[in-house]
Amino acid sequence: MKLGVLYSSGKDSNYALYLMQKQGHDILCLITIKSKNPDSFMFHTPNIEMTKLQSKSLNIPLVEQMTDGEEGHELKDLERGLKRAKEEYPIEGVVTGALFSDYQRTRIEDVCKKLGLKVFSPLWHKDQETEMREVIGAGFKFIITKIAADGLDESWLGKIITHEDVDKLVRLNKKLGFNIALEGGEAESLVIDAPMFEYEIIIKRAKTVMEDDCTGVYEITQTELKAK
Repeated sequence: MKLGVLYSSGKDSNYALYLMQKQGHDILCLITIKSKNPDSFMFHTPNIEMTKLQSKSLNIPLVEQMTDGEEGHELKDLERGLKRAKEEYPIEGVVTGALFSDYQRTRIEDVCKKLGLKVFSPLWHKDQETEMREVIGAGFKFIITKIAADGLDESWLGKIITHEDVDKLVRLNKKLGFNIALEGGEAESLVIDAPMFEYEIIIKRAKTVMEDDCTGVYEITQTELKAK
């Protein structure tokens, strides 16, 4: 099928894209909702500008839709973005990276149904630890760009996640009920390289900004693309 991907720059939307491509689907566009609200209910916000570099690396066009990030308006802006994508590209469905978030999944499905688009969520109800290890094992390189949970600290920001880090997240899950795949808002990620990327994203300059001991962001200010 001809599909668009709801694309956040993080590991889940990238891995979902990868899986759908492996199944033989055509990914015609990336659809990014850019929220002015850093605490958006629906959408990823840290370093969302990186989707432009990822779009170039993937050689897949990007459809951007702004939203003010207010809960009542986000779905209307999502609908506008998906409608634009459908008008600009002949997509028949939309791919999401949702794992367990019914809040996101049901709202996306409602909007897509209204627009006559099918929804594909290839990660739905995949075991959290399994998903993390599959992503790393497939050759994805991703870093943590935001933390907001007990058990995490500044050392996680900007860090490329390894199997050893997943071991730490598993321990946090047992101790604190931590979401190993980070879907509960514990942290946000950014994919800097992946099997389907033509270029790796090199971070030349960035800084960490901490709100408290376990809440902070990794602000990327300078990057370049490196051919693989």
